[in-house]
Amino acid sequence: MGTLRMGTLTRRRGGVRAADLEYAVLDTETTGLDPRTGARIVEIAVVRVRGDGTLLREFTTLVDPRTDVTGREFHGIGDGDVIGAPTVDEVVPELVRLLSGAVVVGHNLDFEQRFLTSELIPFGLPEGLPGLCTLRALRSQVKLERYSLPKASHALGGVWPTGQHTALGDARACARLLVEMIANAPGELRYHGARPEPIAIPLLRRIPVPSGAPLEGVRWKPRTSTPPDLFVPRPWTGARWRPLELDPFLCGGAFGPSDRAIAEMAAHRDARARRRLVTAAAVAGGLAAGGLLAGVARRLRRP
Repeated sequence: MGTLRMGTLTRRRGGVRAADLEYAVLDTETTGLDPRTGARIVEIAVVRVRGDGTLLREFTTLVDPRTDVTGREFHGIGDGDVIGAPTVDEVVPELVRLLSGAVVVGHNLDFEQRFLTSELIPFGLPEGLPGLCTLRALRSQVKLERYSLPKASHALGGVWPTGQHTALGDARACARLLVEMIANAPGELRYHGARPEPIAIPLLRRIPVPSGAPLEGVRWKPRTSTPPDLFVPRPWTGARWRPLELDPFLCGGAFGPSDRAIAEMAAHRDARARRRLVTAAAVAGGLAAGGLLAGVARRLRRP
């Protein structure tokens, strides 16, 4: 089983109303791009929000990676900033609480998933949690020139997100994008994927806490003290929703012109296939109804 079971947002039937679910929007700042080359988490944030925009909780802390902090030119975190910060194994129990019963969300969640697998799963984060990538969801539903978190936020709502390249700032921006996507869709958005389930308390108790310290004894080290934002959905001014949804699993990576063309051709092919199925079902239903009526007529003619 993988770290996350990726779900999708769709205007089609089935699944669960996206507005009814709770989401744990996750963002990390790291010392590099790939944990396989030694990159580590140095900051993590979670914004817990309902699909209707109700903000439930925010959490953020710097993380001591137990190695040199590189990438300062991107995230602004130095070696001195992480002194006294918890290590990643100390953060996991709190993350389990925040992710329990929610869909885990990130903008380019594939990136976050690599670090969840490398650093958090070994210390007790459960595998198989439901996930949703807003980057893939946005690409599949809306036509934009650029889909990065700040550029998409500005293109759609006319506002640049604050706190860019901080874990909490980016998690807030992603949560707002998700809430506004649900509110502004031309049809009801539904979540297709694994249902979020509460994580059992016995599992939480089995997660190791360093030095035998109680969970409450871990001291967080947030980088920002800005008050939480209100997630009242704003109307999108620059949205052009796709008439045909693209398969979000074809919307990853760089998503250049050739990738878009492949995804759009697949959407047209799938639409034609669905139309053929609907037509075939209608014909079969008509034939069945005709046969039934003929049978009734024969019975009525009998003496």
